Amino acid sequence: MRTLEYAKEPRAVLELAHRRWGVDREIEERVREILHAVETEGDEAVTTLTRQLDCRFIDSLGLRLSDREREAAYRGVSREFLTSLRLARSRIVAYHKRQLRTSWMMTLRGMKVQHRIAPLRRVGIYVPGGKAAYPSTVLMNAIPAGIAGVKEIVMATPCNNEGKIAPQVLVAANECGVTEIYRIGGAQAIGALAFGTESIRRVDKITGPGNAYVAAAKQLVYGRVGIDIIAGPTEIVIIADESARPAFIAADLIAQAEHDENATPICITDSRRLSEEVRAELHRQLETAPRRTVAQRALQNHGTIILVEKLAQAALIVNELAPEHVEIITRQPRRLAQRITNAGAIFVGPWSTEALGDYIAGPNHTLPTSGTARFSSALSVYDFMKFTNVIEFTRQSFLRLAADVEILAESEGLAGHAESVRIRKGAT
Repeated sequence: MRTLEYAKEPRAVLELAHRRWGVDREIEERVREILHAVETEGDEAVTTLTRQLDCRFIDSLGLRLSDREREAAYRGVSREFLTSLRLARSRIVAYHKRQLRTSWMMTLRGMKVQHRIAPLRRVGIYVPGGKAAYPSTVLMNAIPAGIAGVKEIVMATPCNNEGKIAPQVLVAANECGVTEIYRIGGAQAIGALAFGTESIRRVDKITGPGNAYVAAAKQLVYGRVGIDIIAGPTEIVIIADESARPAFIAADLIAQAEHDENATPICITDSRRLSEEVRAELHRQLETAPRRTVAQRALQNHGTIILVEKLAQAALIVNELAPEHVEIITRQPRRLAQRITNAGAIFVGPWSTEALGDYIAGPNHTLPTSGTARFSSALSVYDFMKFTNVIEFTRQSFLRLAADVEILAESEGLAGHAESVRIRKGAT
């Protein structure tokens, strides 16, 4: 984990903001081939790819999980897990219900303008799987979709070689109202959701994270369907002063680093002593970390400690980096939080570890990465809604504004627009 001093190396620090994750060209070309196969061959292509990559028994099992398989998943989870899952669900539901908005209408001198809000009809959520289980991803995608009023929530997730999906994921899907589950993953799953096949009807929008193949597929199908974001490797920036506990900082850096060798863990501090203690603590905690190899590579490749003279500089750096997660562990964390405008989520104080946000705090953990927090936001209920403007004029309200429309249309050289108004002025 390297150390940079902002006062001596400001350019090197700000260059971190220009590190952007992108899809490898070879991966993109392979994904194009997969998507073309799925679009032209449908179920046959999806089944063949799933047989090759995930499950050799897919032909006999079928792509869609049966109701019996879904119900049987409850026998594979503990009572404690179910209790915790339902607590997380209730908190996520409570938060996202506050995002609901209703249609409204404005009337002004005979003119009516309506802002109509309606849910999407059918959405697909992608949940990574195979070697790991992510029930939290199900919660964070399916719950806002359900609250928005989406009637058909379709989940695609890869299975293991026996065609099984982690029971925790299936239980989460059952608890959150997922209507269909398909044991398919990768680019072929994105293609099936986007284009539709003989057995899978196409969706209106696809959300959820995935590997580079999934990210490339989402990017390539955008326009045929909506997508949420193109998610890159996870990021965290921890701002800390000498009051912070080095053990807390090290643990939170490792928590993000264990996701992926390309994860970006950063600590910004005005205390050289703290930076040295954090480095020592990282070494100590990594010795017993279950995912030590992955975390160590991420810390070596992208981990950075940034020394600043004043903590106010930390806010400037964060706003330039626009990271996915920011933790503030200082004496006055709220004051510093007010200065941060570019971040996916901000965790204030020593007890607000990012892991709480991943599972149970309530706000969505699907956040912008790779600097896109400059212009995008967490997944929300709004991502599963569409907004339509409805405009209605009476003859009298039309006549009051007609001349102004003619002037504006002619200023743009659009004579047809002006004439469409002019022809109505003399009509009765």
